[in-house]
Amino acid sequence: QVQLVESGGGLVQPGGSLRLSCAASGRVFSINTMGWYRQAPGKQRELVATISNTNWRNYRDSVKGRFTISRDNAENTVYLQMNRLAPEDTAVYYCNLDQDLGPYWGQGTQVTVSS
Repeated sequence: QVQLVESGGGLVQPGGSLRLSCAASGRVFSINTMGWYRQAPGKQRELVATISNTNWRNYRDSVKGRFTISRDNAENTVYLQMNRLAPEDTAVYYCNLDQDLGPYWGQGTQVTVSS
């Protein structure tokens, strides 16, 4: 089994920054991709960014240049630095671990961008 624990969400004004963290524990394999997805009310869950164990990164177009994904393989932790946040970034953000016997999901953390 794998557990994913997210932290770092909250309320921020437009133009502000937040940093999300997600720690994986349990049966985590060395070859995997970790990432962040988000779901706004009434919308489907969408990919935000992913990073492989070899640090290959993938971003959705609307966050390129504003968000940065990184990971600490020794700690099985993935981070999402979000800068220049906009109201349209408001959503529940979910951590994802994709590996054999997966994928696995975190419980989600709310990010609200509002003045």
